[in-house]
Amino acid sequence: MTTVRRRTKVPARCRLFACGLALLAGGLVAAGAGGWLPHPSPQTSAALTPADPDAEMPVPKQHNVSSSNTTHMTGIEIPLRVGLEAHVPAQLSDVLAFYRTELAKRGWEERPEGTVVAADHVQLAFASPKGPAALKLGRAQDETIVSLVQRNTEAAAKANFLPIAGQARLIFGYLVPDVASLTINDQTIKIAGGVNHPQMLDLPPGKYSYKLVVSGYAVRTDTITVASGEAWSLSLGNDDKKPDQIY
Repeated sequence: MTTVRRRTKVPARCRLFACGLALLAGGLVAAGAGGWLPHPSPQTSAALTPADPDAEMPVPKQHNVSSSNTTHMTGIEIPLRVGLEAHVPAQLSDVLAFYRTELAKRGWEERPEGTVVAADHVQLAFASPKGPAALKLGRAQDETIVSLVQRNTEAAAKANFLPIAGQARLIFGYLVPDVASLTINDQTIKIAGGVNHPQMLDLPPGKYSYKLVVSGYAVRTDTITVASGEAWSLSLGNDDKKPDQIY
């Protein structure tokens, strides 16, 4: 399973590149490249237009920074999850109008559940041709911050990552040759050391505390918040790695 992140910017004066972040036991890896404008341009009042009219995940031509990421499972060509983030020097209402127009052109249908439209932030749910999707907009430093995510139901089903209806799926593994256990939601799950086959657990939506114990010692405690229909990876072999949403 591989996650790839890419960043671009318009216009280009300064570029920074970074790559090489290990994500999940079993092969989830992130790589990215990024660029930032040292001085964002003033907010534009002109109508926003897409940088690429044919792009599946549209971004306004007038953006300062954009980044994309995809999560793949080995042996499955289509991505499990595609994400786009961008900083746009325009009013939130203009960016919202842009995305409602462009996503409708691509066959995305806006859903009523969880809709929030406020002066400084927006959250919308969509049914896209490939699966559930979400748009979030916020404000920071005279820019509108865009987060657009599309999940691919077909790919998740092939990877066996789709949770039971109304629940979320937690995927975890432990590669160190020892015996470990995961305690979460009032249950303890034994994890055989050295097994490169992630285990799975379905949970009701909510926030959970969990603890990883290796050879009788608690080596990690943290929390994770999951929503219905989501799939998260929990990399237990890396003490510094936070849970990562993969679907």
